[in-house]
Parts: sequence; structure tokens; C-alpha cells
Amino acid sequence: MNLEQKINNDLKEAMKAKDQTRLRGIRAVKSAIMLLKTDGSGKEIDETIEIKLLQKLIKQRKDSLEIFEKQNREDLAVKEREEINVIEKYLPEQMSTEELEIALKEIIDQVGATSMKDMGKIMGMASQKFAGKADGKTISGMVKLLLS
Repeated sequence: MNLEQKINNDLKEAMKAKDQTRLRGIRAVKSAIMLLKTDGSGKEIDETIEIKLLQKLIKQRKDSLEIFEKQNREDLAVKEREEINVIEKYLPEQMSTEELEIALKEIIDQVGATSMKDMGKIMGMASQKFAGKADGKTISGMVKLLLS
């Protein structure tokens, strides 16, 4: 079952349960999928594109959440947190810090990286290998830590 089918099924369930929180998050994902399908590119939406889409939606909400927290708008911050929780359920299982560190050490050994100059090579490989399992900011921070 692809993401769109799963979203449609979950949307029906949330409507029946009258769960407004889940409805908001699911509708946001459904809307993003529809925009992607009708953007005119004609590209087939595969799993990697779906994961990138979900990550983008989460990042947007985290950015908004940060702004709302700075402005002491807890009412809006709560809605963003709820939507983040709903959208995250459609992403693959996230890697733990320990798992990520071990995997990055393997990539560093493969590449033979010794300094920050090699960060681009490592990030390229890591971003492909861990797509959807860890976000780029976390990977980048860990690579910097391991190379320094």
C-alpha cells in the first residue's frame, strides 16, 4: 500500500472517529501529495519522494513551532506539535543516535575521511543511505562531531 492509499484510509477512519487532530495532519499530507501529483512534471511518486515530502512537511511545522514558541503563542504551538506527531507516523522508523553513529563511522572508514574537507563525500553517501531514517541536520551534526 503506497502513502496515498494509506492516507485515504486513515482520513476515512479519522472522519468516522471525529478526530480533528488527526484530520488536520492527514489533510495536510493529502494536500501536499495532490500538489505534487499535479505540478506538471509528470514524475512518478516513489517511496523516496514520499519520504522527502513528509520530511518537508515536518520541517515546515517545526519552523512554525519555533516561531510560535518565541512569540509565546502556545495555542498555535500545540496545533503544530499535534500535526508533527500525526505526520511522523507515516515516516519509517527513525535511527537512534547510537545506530547513526556506528553507521557513520563505517562510512567514514569506507571513504577514508580524516578531516572536515571530506564532509561532502560523507554527507552525500549518508543522505542517500539514511533517507527517511535520520534528518540531514542530525547527520551533519554527527559527522562534524566524528571528524573533529
